[in-house]
This record gives sequence, C-alpha cells and structure tokens, in this order.
Amino acid sequence: MDLLTQWRAARRVSVPLVAVRTPDPRASMAALGSAFNGTAPPLLLWDICGGMRGINDPGREAMQAVLPPVDETAPPLDPALLTQSPVEALILAGKLPEGAVLYMLNAQRVLDNPGVIQAVWNLRDQFKADRRTLVMLGPDFVLPPELSGDVLTLDEPLPSRGDLIAIVADQTEAAAASLLETDDMAPAYLLETYHQAVDAVAGLAAFPAEQAIAMSLTRQGIDIAGLWERKREMIDQTPGLSVWRGGDSFADVAGYANIKNFLGRVMGGKEAPKCIVFVDEIEKALAGSGGQGGDTSGVSQGFLGCILTYMQDAEASGCIFIGPPGSGKSQVAKAAGAEGGIPTIALDMG
Repeated sequence: MDLLTQWRAARRVSVPLVAVRTPDPRASMAALGSAFNGTAPPLLLWDICGGMRGINDPGREAMQAVLPPVDETAPPLDPALLTQSPVEALILAGKLPEGAVLYMLNAQRVLDNPGVIQAVWNLRDQFKADRRTLVMLGPDFVLPPELSGDVLTLDEPLPSRGDLIAIVADQTEAAAASLLETDDMAPAYLLETYHQAVDAVAGLAAFPAEQAIAMSLTRQGIDIAGLWERKREMIDQTPGLSVWRGGDSFADVAGYANIKNFLGRVMGGKEAPKCIVFVDEIEKALAGSGGQGGDTSGVSQGFLGCILTYMQDAEASGCIFIGPPGSGKSQVAKAAGAEGGIPTIALDMG
C-alpha cells in the first residue's frame, strides 16, 4: 500500500497523529495534499524557524482565528515569534478548526522534549474528535514510549525507476527547449542515455536527483561520469560508506579465471547488479556471532542479523572470498565493479 492510499485511509477514519518518514518533506507534503478532492481543509505548517503559519487560504484564516487578540497599544508582534516554540505551537494547534491538518517539519528533532511529548499526546483525543491531523515529517523517527502506541508511522519510498525516468526526461527536454531558442539544431539528448542516468541517480530522493541531473546536462547530452561522481560524493557523506575510486578491472588481476568468468557473466546477465557492496575482513567484524563462547555483547550477532535480513528482503546475492592475506581477494572484489561499470561501495562495520 503506497503512501497516498494509507494517508487517505488515515483521514477517512480520523487518525489524529501521523509520522511520515521521508527523504523530502516538501515533496511528501505535496503528495499528501493531492489526496484532498474538491475544497482542501485548512492546511498549516510549523518549523523551528518560521513558527506556525497557514499554507492555503483556509489555513491562513484558521491561523488568524487562533492567534491571541491584538493589543492596539503594544508594538505589533510577528506571529512566527509567538509560535516558534514547538510546545506553544502545539498548544495553539488545539484551537484549530475541524478537519485542519498541521504539518510539523523535522519533528524528530524536538520529540525528546518532555513538553513536546505531552503537547502531542494532548492533541490525540482533541484531533480524533473532529478529523484534525498532526503530520510529523522527518527522515527517521524514534518515537518516545509515551507516543509509540498513538502515532501512525508511514513511509515515503524513494523514487521508483519510472519516477526517475520522468525526472530525467523533464530535465533534458527543458534543457533542449532552451537551447533550441538559440541554436539551429537540438543537442543530442538521446533516449538511450536515460537508463544510464537513472542508474546513476537511483537511491537518491527526487530533489537531489533532479539537481544532480540538471547540473550534468551538456550540449553533448548527459554527463554520465559527472552524474556518478555527484552520487559518489553523496554516498561518501554517509558514515561507514565510501566509494572505491580505483580503476582496476579483471584485466589487471592475474589468475582467478573461474571467479572472473563467473562474475563477468553476472555483470553481463539479464539482472545485472547496479552496485557492489564490499566488506573487507568481515570475519573479524562477525567474530563470535555464532556458537557458544563467542560475543556476549550481541553486537556481532546484530551485524550478522542485519546483513542477512537485508540480503533476503532485497534479494541480494553475494560471494564470500576465502584465502590467505595478500592473495587478491579484495582486488577481485574491487575490480568487479569497474568491470561492470557500476560503483563499488566499501562498507565499514567498525
């Protein structure tokens, strides 16, 4: 069930508290807003800098209605200053009209505050009674125990391959149209580069994918190498992950004919992998994960469980290379990515 279907169901049964895990809160807000047919309810937005404000006409009217009366003798106050505090904003939200939706950006940053926890909990029964909804948006949530049973958690997935193809098409067609205004001939934006570009931005949210593609457009087409480099930079910013930038291929590896033949056929198969994840010295990270007398902390068992669960859920295949130090195991693993024209990502489990 996709995000929009779950959101419609939540609104239909008046779910009061919702948390949306999303890499792009603005895109998720637009998606949720598209679920309202006809007249939209009052929509409001809160963030730590701008406070609470309406984002459509009914929302702005609702905001004016819940603000305290203006003191004609006092200097005018910016409404944002009155609602920058998440606790004050949530208390004020209790006065919003029937059917209102309040989006709370990066709510995960304030959910460790006892005042915020209590204010959110106080809204549960109030919002349930008249189909109001508090929507907390952020990249991830660890809900406090006081709220874990009351908040519906939804996930906004990363763009599908079809979504990314549409983004690439929109960007290239817009660039081609702008160049046609000054050039006699359209630039060579060829359809066959679309899938290469999609491979390069797969795993990115819609906004960074769009920006990376726009920056990689040239008069000769899409700069696929530049697109991959921008993605590598984003991956390198993730703790524990780094992209191997060596250029070794199987031609640089002596011997190992069987494994090179096997991996070469995998890379050229109908379901060729899109990337290789390389874990060096994995036996040390997982030491003691099985059997008695091993790791009593549970850390290595947790590592092993995470790896196996992911491989099963993602239907990822793998190879285990066993041999003495310096025999070429790591070199073969790193060369496989270059052989298939895909990135090799080093995973550091330390």
